[in-house]
Amino acid sequence: MTIERVTSVEVADEELALESTVRPRRLDEFAGQERVKENLAILLDAAKHRSEPVDHVLLYGPPGLGKTTLANIVAAEMGAQIRTTSGPAIERAGDLAAVLTSLGTGDVLFIDEIHRLSHAVEEILYPAMEDFALDVVLGKGPGARTVRLQIERVTVIGATTRVGSITGPLRDRFGVTYRLDYYTQPELERILRRSADLLGVAMSDDAARLVAGRSRGTPRIANRLLKRVRDYAQVRGDGKVTESLAADALGLLEIDARGLDAMDRQLLQAMADHHAGGPVGLATMAATVSEPIETIEDVVEPYLMQIGLLARTQRGRQLTASGWEHLGRTPPPGSTAAAAQPGLFDT
Repeated sequence: MTIERVTSVEVADEELALESTVRPRRLDEFAGQERVKENLAILLDAAKHRSEPVDHVLLYGPPGLGKTTLANIVAAEMGAQIRTTSGPAIERAGDLAAVLTSLGTGDVLFIDEIHRLSHAVEEILYPAMEDFALDVVLGKGPGARTVRLQIERVTVIGATTRVGSITGPLRDRFGVTYRLDYYTQPELERILRRSADLLGVAMSDDAARLVAGRSRGTPRIANRLLKRVRDYAQVRGDGKVTESLAADALGLLEIDARGLDAMDRQLLQAMADHHAGGPVGLATMAATVSEPIETIEDVVEPYLMQIGLLARTQRGRQLTASGWEHLGRTPPPGSTAAAAQPGLFDT
């Protein structure tokens, strides 16, 4: 049985309504990612000035940072329609061809997890992005022939958490590539205050600061925690989210002062107890805590590395001095703890 993680960056079906409610609709409503926003604003203004569709855009970075939101903003700012799909959902080349032929000039095709496109689908996407055409094979065997069909000038926006897994030919067809980074504490506080206003939640500035500090630099997690502390405040208080009530709610959810949950602490504890802090291989780490390798690599360890508790070395993953300190322990004799690294919100 899979146990729900409050700090998971994946969006559950029941959270779609919440995400839709608090999602920014325009670029000036989007908090954080200032460099990306500035470059994107220039890209959009230039396209409007030339009365042309926006160039193809590739967005990459950890999940939950706003890649889907930015794709929707691009479409909204250009007054275009957006069609959303994902790499695993496009199983056959014909599926992609059907989507592309249904789009009008300037419309946006957003492909999440684009690194998971099959080779056959990619082959269809190349001419669609470069020449706005589809190469359709008619017939089979020696008599088969290829016919090129023109499509409308559309914008393809790809999103991925693994930019290195995208093939070179596909990556080269994107005109611009933007990396989304974890958000700072002040940025998350702004997001929380905006979401609280939209949801009609009374929330003190101290409470917003506390929740932001435990949101792992991720707006999706911040909004989920806001929902949980709102529920707690309504049941255990008068409905207003205060710092004290927020601290009690997050304590009940087992989220510590740095945003770590039970799974994060389990991984750090297992590395300390069973592997003397490392270095240890990814597969061994996953087996130790009984989690899939993909979960450890994509969900758990990125944040632990970002805040400096875990390091990736040539020999494997290793607890840093900060990681040992977070556990309230000192490295055992002979251990070679990786050097401490600055945390996400350290100054």
